[in-house]
Amino acid sequence: MVYGIIRSVQAALKYRGGWKGLCEHMYTNGDYPFKFGTYMGHDAAGNRYYENRVDYPFGQHRWVEPGDIHNYDSASIPPEWHGWMTSMNDAPPGAGEESYIAERAESIIPLESRSDANVDHNVGHTEELYNWHHLHNQSTVRSRGFGIGNPVVGLPPGAPSGFYTQPGSPYNDASIRPRVNIGDLDEGKGGGRPYKSEKWADRLRTEEEKR
Repeated sequence: MVYGIIRSVQAALKYRGGWKGLCEHMYTNGDYPFKFGTYMGHDAAGNRYYENRVDYPFGQHRWVEPGDIHNYDSASIPPEWHGWMTSMNDAPPGAGEESYIAERAESIIPLESRSDANVDHNVGHTEELYNWHHLHNQSTVRSRGFGIGNPVVGLPPGAPSGFYTQPGSPYNDASIRPRVNIGDLDEGKGGGRPYKSEKWADRLRTEEEKR
C-alpha cells in the first residue's frame, strides 16, 4: 500500500511538472489529487479538459482543471465544452466542425427572397463571445453587499450587478418608478412629511392629528 502511494506521488509529480503543479492541482481538485487522463483541449479562459475512460467510471471520466484557480466558477466553462463535459457528445469542440458545417450547408434550400445578411446560412452560427473575467454567464456577477462591489471578481463599488432579477422586482432598475407625492402634512410649515397616498398620510399623522 505504501509502495503504491509512493509510486502514485512520483507519477503525479512527473505528470504535474513538480511539486508546484501537484499542490496546485490538489488545491483545485482536492478529491482526486492524483487523477491522470488524456489532455483533450482547452478554451479561451485557459481551462484544460481531460478524459480517462479506463480507470474511472462513467460520470467521473471527464474533468476540467481551471485556468484561474483563485476565481473559478461553473460559468467559466463555455457551452461547447459543457456539452462534452456532460457527455452530450463525445467529440471535443473543434473536431471536424468546419467539415460538418460545410457538408450541412450544401443541403440548405436557398430562399427566394432577398437577404442582406452577411452569411449565407445559419448552420453552426454563434455570436461573438464577450466574457468578463472568463465568466460566460454574466448573471453570476453581483455585488456582495450594497455599495461595496465584489472584490472576488473585480466588481467595483457602486457598479451595477449582472445578477438577473424578475420584471417587477424591486431590485430591477426598470421596475423602479419615481415617487410622486400628492401632498405634504407640513406644507404650511415649509414641508417635511410628504405623502403619496391618503393611506400613507394616515400613517404619518400623530395620534393628536387623527383625533
